[in-house]
Amino acid sequence: MEINNKEMNTNNSNRPSAIRDREGNAFVRYLIICVMAALFIGIFVFLYLQSRPKAVQYASFEVQKRDIRRTAIVTGKIEPRDEVAVKPQISGIITELLKEAGQRVEAGEVIAKLKVIPDMNQLASAESRVRLSRINCEQAKTDYERQKTLFDKGLIAANDYEKVRQAYNQAREEVAVAQEQLELTRDGVSASNANSSNTLVRSTISGIILDIPVKVGNSVILTNTFNEGTTIATVADMNNLIFRGNVDETEVGRLTKGMPMQITIGALQDLRFSAALEYISPKAVANGGANQFEIKAAVAADADSDVLIRSGYSATAQIVLDEAAGVLSIPEAAIEFSGDSAFVYLVGGTEADPVYTRKAVGIGLSDGIHIEVRKGLKAGDRVRGNQLEASAK
Repeated sequence: MEINNKEMNTNNSNRPSAIRDREGNAFVRYLIICVMAALFIGIFVFLYLQSRPKAVQYASFEVQKRDIRRTAIVTGKIEPRDEVAVKPQISGIITELLKEAGQRVEAGEVIAKLKVIPDMNQLASAESRVRLSRINCEQAKTDYERQKTLFDKGLIAANDYEKVRQAYNQAREEVAVAQEQLELTRDGVSASNANSSNTLVRSTISGIILDIPVKVGNSVILTNTFNEGTTIATVADMNNLIFRGNVDETEVGRLTKGMPMQITIGALQDLRFSAALEYISPKAVANGGANQFEIKAAVAADADSDVLIRSGYSATAQIVLDEAAGVLSIPEAAIEFSGDSAFVYLVGGTEADPVYTRKAVGIGLSDGIHIEVRKGLKAGDRVRGNQLEASAK
C-alpha cells in the first residue's frame, strides 16, 4: 500500500509539467500560422498593386521662337600660310648659329655661318687657272712694254699699240677673275663679295623662326639635281595664318567659298577666331575608309591680342551650312515621323489628366536638337515629348 501511494504521488507531481509543455507547443504553432498568414497577405497585396494599371507620363514642351543653325564640324590644325625652308647655297660645315627658334628674323638677315669644304678637283682646277693666267699676264706685259717703247719712238702705228695694250689689260683681268674663283672655291668668300658671301646663310622672308634642325659642327649640302639640300631653318609669317582640315564628302557639297567659320583652339582655353573659307580641294583623299576633301580658311587673328598662336595647334572649325532666325521650333524628339509626314501630339486637358491629340505639322531646318515648325503649330502650344517614369493610379 505504501508503494502504491508513493507512485500515485509521483504521477500527481509530473502532471502540471506535461500540461505546460503541451501549451507551449500550441503557442508556437499559432505563432507560425500567424507569420505565414501575414506573409501570404503581403504577397497578395504586392501582386495586386503590381497588377494595377499605371499611368504613363510624358514630358511636354512649349513651342518657342529661336534661331536654328545647321553646322558642320571640321577638325584640323593652324598653319602659317607662308612657311619657307632656308637652305645653304654651298656645302660646308656650320661654324656659328646667330638665331634660335622662336626669334623674329627679317628678310636678308644672317641666320648661320658656314665653313666651306672645297672639292679637291675644283680646287686643283682653280689653282691651275690662276697659274696659267699669271703666265699669260706676264707674257702680255712683256709684249706691251716692248710695243710701248716702239710707239713712243714713233716706229709703230697707234692701232697696233692699242691692240697690245688691250691684250695686256685682258690678261690682268683674267688673273683677277681666276684669283677670285680660287678664293670662292677654297674659302667660299672672296674680297670682292665679302658682304654677300655664300658662307652666310640668310633668311629669304621676314617672320618667326619655327625650327633650326641643325647644330654647330653639322655638315650641310646645297640643293642640286640629286638631293633637296640641308634645311638650316624654317621661317614663317605668323601674322598670316590659315586653318587646314578635312571635311567628309557628305557635307562638302554644301560648302562654298567665302562661308564664315568659327575656329576654336582647345589648347588656348577654347580661344575662338573668325575665319572665311577660301579653298575646297577638287580631289578627295581616302582617310580611314572615308573620302574627305581638304579645306583651307584664312584666320582673322586679333592684332591686339597678346596670345601667341603656335604653328601646328589642333583646332576645330564650325561652318554654318544653313540658318533660320526667329522661327517656331520644338525639340526634334517630339516629332513622330510616318513616311514623308511628320506628327506631334498636342497637350490638352488638365495637368492631372492630360489629353494628347495627334496633329500633322510641316517642318523645316533642324540643328540636331531643335527643329523648325513651319505650319500646324503656334507659339505657346505645348506638345508631348519623351515618356517619363510611370506611376500607379
